[in-house]
Amino acid sequence: MHIENHPILGKQLQEPVTFYFNDQPYKAYTQQSVAAALMANGVKKFGLSRKLVQSRGLFCSRGRCCSCYMTVNGEDHVRTCMTKVEEGMSVYPNLEDPEVRREKHGD
Repeated sequence: MHIENHPILGKQLQEPVTFYFNDQPYKAYTQQSVAAALMANGVKKFGLSRKLVQSRGLFCSRGRCCSCYMTVNGEDHVRTCMTKVEEGMSVYPNLEDPEVRREKHGD
């Protein structure tokens, strides 16, 4: 699903990298956002909504909503549509409230 040679923009994806989603390796390119790289690899479920426990995925793709929040390199609630993929990056879905929040605030 990667658009490697766009008819107007030309060849955009030139430097391949490997990143990890749920500890599984995936192919991406340096100029892609994490969300775009996941979508290009067939991953559409980014996490679960807190209230209704329904699947979340890419929605606005401009950093306005919170549907693409994931844990990236150990940091919770990262907007993956606004974060560029990097070599060796670890990405995990947000399936529940992060443990760090519970520990800091005593919830």
